[in-house]
Amino acid sequence: MDLNADLGESFGAWTMGDDAAMLELVTSASVACGFHAGDPLTMLDSCRVAYELDVRVGAHIGYRDLAGFGRRSMDMSFDQLFGDVLYQLGALDGVAHAVGSSVDYVKAHGALYNRTVHDADQASAVVAAMQAYDPGLPLLGLPGSALLELAREAGHPVFHEAFVDRAYLPDGTLVPRSQEGALLHDVGQIAERAVRMALKGEVVAIDGTVVRLEPHSLCIHGDTPGAVGMAAAVRAALEDAGVELESFA
Repeated sequence: MDLNADLGESFGAWTMGDDAAMLELVTSASVACGFHAGDPLTMLDSCRVAYELDVRVGAHIGYRDLAGFGRRSMDMSFDQLFGDVLYQLGALDGVAHAVGSSVDYVKAHGALYNRTVHDADQASAVVAAMQAYDPGLPLLGLPGSALLELAREAGHPVFHEAFVDRAYLPDGTLVPRSQEGALLHDVGQIAERAVRMALKGEVVAIDGTVVRLEPHSLCIHGDTPGAVGMAAAVRAALEDAGVELESFA
């Protein structure tokens, strides 16, 4: 099982999360590419430490929305989104190569992640950019999403992700952050959920429904308060349950 975190989200004087500590705990790092968060120096630092710790680097692509942290859905033409995704892939991969690493997978962020679950037009633009940049680039995303399906049809390796710190709806999508209960904070509960996800491939939705997920990777948001302690508890629980941690990439 892979354990990933969304990292590299600091910008200028604004610090988001504790990337150095998180990189000691995860096996994959989805690094912001400067559009929803991050900047060149943050990208460089994230990729350098990830390389030193043998953590795989993913391009965490998002809308061009620094003010909204990429959590506001945007109406974009195919060409606009294609260009923005291509730009982000090239930017992070160039920085990664400078420190001996590379972009090993792609993961959408925030509103783009949620929108491409159902929006085939935007999903197709993301996949087209991936195809143009690297036809073999793996994609990490939500099971059953349009994005994963189109990427699979285009020949990209696809991997399922589950979120240990987010609540689920009965259809397997995430409870919107605007709703109460969308974010989980009880570390013990989160660790138990992680083990159930890894061993049984399922999660209990907000209404009590058991949802099948069968994830290849478990995500912890690096910007969540207490993320480092949460990641440490999740990793310890998984290892105690006999789950071997290694990157899908």
